[in-house]
Amino acid sequence: MRDLRISVTDRCNLRCRYCMPREVFGADHAFLPPEQLLSFEEIARISTVMAGQGVRRIRLTGGEPLLRRGLERLVSMLAAIPGVEDLSLTTNGLLLERHARALAEAGLNRVTVSLDALDPAVAEAVADTRFDPQRVLDGIEAAAAAGLEPVKVNMVVRRALNDGEVTAMAERFRHSGQVLRFIEYMDVGTTNSWRLDEVVPAAEILESLGARWPLEPLPPTYPGEVASRYRYLDGAGEIGLIHAVSAPFCHGCTRARLSADGKLFTCLFATQGHDLRALLRGGAGEAELDHAIAAVWGDRSDRYSALRAAAGDGAGAPERIEMSYIGG
Repeated sequence: MRDLRISVTDRCNLRCRYCMPREVFGADHAFLPPEQLLSFEEIARISTVMAGQGVRRIRLTGGEPLLRRGLERLVSMLAAIPGVEDLSLTTNGLLLERHARALAEAGLNRVTVSLDALDPAVAEAVADTRFDPQRVLDGIEAAAAAGLEPVKVNMVVRRALNDGEVTAMAERFRHSGQVLRFIEYMDVGTTNSWRLDEVVPAAEILESLGARWPLEPLPPTYPGEVASRYRYLDGAGEIGLIHAVSAPFCHGCTRARLSADGKLFTCLFATQGHDLRALLRGGAGEAELDHAIAAVWGDRSDRYSALRAAAGDGAGAPERIEMSYIGG
């Protein structure tokens, strides 16, 4: 266990089809009430225990984490935990321009921004929400100016929806100092209508881009890194490819996930979590909390992506937790 992803809210201001399809997360959807969310103090307490067990990288996620009020205060609390070497945040970028400077001053190291297309019509089709991608680009620039770099930009690629934007995205972020990462469309949760034939394999993206701009592989920056890294031979920067469908990396996974209401998950594709909030609010001491977390991690056997790859698709898989609940 080296990486902890903390969801601070299950709410989002977009309805991306691969994550929160509007027909499921509509106007009448019941999100978590405030009293069920972990407080910042509770999050910091769990994070401190997990840092003692080996966590070195913490990432704040959602939903959209910038919808959680006062997030800068949580950032400052987490940045002060001994052993935490990297503190980052994943956001859709719509509120980033407003918050980037304060987040950096609070101790945030980096941001990853989700952007699935530059063409407004395609971006809106993916997000099922009206917005201007330029607003996200402005947020990326604000983050870089605040020192939250290199900014990583995540693009989930879905065939016949936004795969035509791959080259344009690569061209936009070449020479920018930011790292564009292409993510295979995954069957997270059970509501995003995933189909294997809509997955654009990472190898296909690599071949397409490499034919235009020659690339060479780079070594991982740390053990357990999920993205395969490649460098443009002309010095224009690098890209990443996250191939959880075509080439699963379950064997090297070092990630734990904490939901906004305090459940600990050991896999993005988990069916259930382990309730840490009940322990916290039941008066558990540090030793009891430490033991509970260690037991969960030590007993994990998750390898859904590997099993899916062996079977050829996700047919017959049990109902899984939605990604918007535990973060990507």
